[in-house]
Amino acid sequence: MKRLSLLLAASLALAASADPNYVQDLAQWRKVREEKLKAPDSWLAVAGLFWLHEGENKVGSDPLSDVVLPKTGPVHAGILNLHGKVAVWKPTTGPSATLDENSQPLAFGAVNLFLIVRGPKIGIRMKDPAADTRVHFTGLKWYDAKPEWHFKAKWTAYTPARTLRVPNVLGQVTDEVAPGYAEFIVNGKTYRLDPFIEDDHLFFIFKDPTSTSTTYGAGRFLYTPFAKDGTLDLDFNKAENPPCVFTAYATCPLPPKQNVLPLAIPAGELRYGKH
Repeated sequence: MKRLSLLLAASLALAASADPNYVQDLAQWRKVREEKLKAPDSWLAVAGLFWLHEGENKVGSDPLSDVVLPKTGPVHAGILNLHGKVAVWKPTTGPSATLDENSQPLAFGAVNLFLIVRGPKIGIRMKDPAADTRVHFTGLKWYDAKPEWHFKAKWTAYTPARTLRVPNVLGQVTDEVAPGYAEFIVNGKTYRLDPFIEDDHLFFIFKDPTSTSTTYGAGRFLYTPFAKDGTLDLDFNKAENPPCVFTAYATCPLPPKQNVLPLAIPAGELRYGKH
């Protein structure tokens, strides 16, 4: 009971003492998110995803190509010769190049081709600033700012770190490192979420009952700083839609089963378009 009381106090502390500038700061954060999404190389610019087969893959604006460029691109641009997770680019004119997941993209004017690896599948993701999804973007929509959904959550580290099984929209499952879990309390009940590490932050993928009505059906993302002194800044007002909401060519991860919450969280980003 004592531990529950401490958790409740910690969870409510941040909401109860919300900074007067919180709503303004959140609005600015959301503005920055939208501006990044509208950038020429963002997820809105993803205009194609082409899975390669071993051996030669034709690249060009010819609709029979394996990798189909926009009509403004060369009809026969060259060949991508795939061997394992590496492809050798042999253009119709110009020098050859070797591509892997860390290589610079192939550029055709403003159009860029990136090699991606998804388990045993190797593909080319195409970004085009003129993509319909970017040109006709209608803006993000959000729940109103709700400081009560901003928690100073309790952080418990896993010792040692655990493996988080994360499915994706392709039906694959990857293993990610879960360094610990966050606990927060709503109406006297404790809930927990497991993140994994992405770059210099924690990455939560979660789903809640609002996915049946106001938020994206497959779940949402939430990025947070690393925990400090046993607490974590967990702000569901910053919960956001995954890239697959904005393009049909993303290979989004889905919530692990332990992150499917019975608690409705009416905060953060709302559905976009038909998603």
